[in-house]
Amino acid sequence: MINVGIIGAGFFGERHARAISELPDVRLVAACRTDGFALRAFTQKYGVAGYTDYRELLNDAEVDTVVIATPHHLHTEVALQAAAAGKHILLEKPMAPTLAECDQILEAVETADIKFLAGHISHFAPSYQMAKELLNSGELGEVVLGVSTMSKLWFEPNRRGWHLDRITGGGMWLTAAMHCLDRMTWLAESEIVSVCAQFDTRFHDQQADDVGMVFVRYANGAVGTVVGVGYQTGAPKHWTELTCTRGALNVDYEAGLVIGRDETWRAVRASGSANWMHEALLNEWRSFARAIELDIEPAVSASYARKIMAAVFAAEEPSRLRKEVPLP
Repeated sequence: MINVGIIGAGFFGERHARAISELPDVRLVAACRTDGFALRAFTQKYGVAGYTDYRELLNDAEVDTVVIATPHHLHTEVALQAAAAGKHILLEKPMAPTLAECDQILEAVETADIKFLAGHISHFAPSYQMAKELLNSGELGEVVLGVSTMSKLWFEPNRRGWHLDRITGGGMWLTAAMHCLDRMTWLAESEIVSVCAQFDTRFHDQQADDVGMVFVRYANGAVGTVVGVGYQTGAPKHWTELTCTRGALNVDYEAGLVIGRDETWRAVRASGSANWMHEALLNEWRSFARAIELDIEPAVSASYARKIMAAVFAAEEPSRLRKEVPLP
């Protein structure tokens, strides 16, 4: 049994709480939110201790694991304090708003010898887990190229002021579209060697991007394109398309998998889910609990998350300079 405290018990923090409440070997025991009124409603609903200062939650001896679901620019301070307190950490993406801060978190996690899981939720979504198994089987051969797209309403109900400024870790790229880079890289199973990108702000009055395109080269010769759009009006699109040496594969959270071979597209039955995000969170917590209990490396480690963030930040430079940037 692991006892969890949620730091940042807001919109996504509550999604974690709902998932935890359904698992027999994970127990929610505490929550932190600076809004005292909202915190009281949360703690009454879930029957847990409440704190308005996260440092008090970290001092709670009953808590051995924390979820950090705060605004992006607060991730580093909270993660460093949690590591120093010896708490296992599930940190929502992005890891931090700068690579230097990601390195601080990585060092703190290694020094404290705690378990760390980055909240890259696609790794735990049923459709993407099935896609990974299919690719690992070799049935479709090697990945040659990919296109991963996320197009969504930018001003959805949980949008906050800090989402609208790059200084506080906002923008479509850091907030949402980096999921596309992560899931395509995970499926391609290769190191990123260079990136080229263009980000812009076309739909909203804000100090962060709301549209962008990134070109990625991988060490194994594969290439990919990420498209991220936070539209003002439009229609959602969330999928990854892969061209492989022995066929093609389309992956959608809800619709699932479609395999293209012999001039025919074939849908894989029961490979997607309308409730995919909740199912992914359940899988994420099962995976993290297992890593803690068996003392093994979590599925999305701090070192992996740092590599994704290195590419995320590297992509911003060619957008400014309009050139391709190799990763060291």
